[in-house]
Amino acid sequence: MNTKMYVGNLSFNSTEQDLRDLFGSHGEVTEVFIPTDRESGRPRGFAFVTMDSTDSMNDAISALNGNEFQGRPLVVNEAKPQANTGGGGGGGYRGNGGSGRRDNNGYGRNRR
Repeated sequence: MNTKMYVGNLSFNSTEQDLRDLFGSHGEVTEVFIPTDRESGRPRGFAFVTMDSTDSMNDAISALNGNEFQGRPLVVNEAKPQANTGGGGGGGYRGNGGSGRRDNNGYGRNRR
């Protein structure tokens, strides 16, 4: 039973307590997570709020999605589980750079 919501378009000044107060009127808030930028430490403008029940979550989504909070219209919807993509990627090193033959000065026969 998923009770986690994505809350987007947040003011960068929004705090965990602000979100607990806002969502608390729709049920018990069990967790608030506000991601921050690695370099600056500043909030990234969205959060995840977890409620105690599916009914509380649905009530909060219906009541708050599109409503203005701290001067910005909120985007509130059920959080989707993050897809496991298997991690990073990037190209590999092919040893010879992937270009043509490297044997015998580029020729298929011995030159004397």
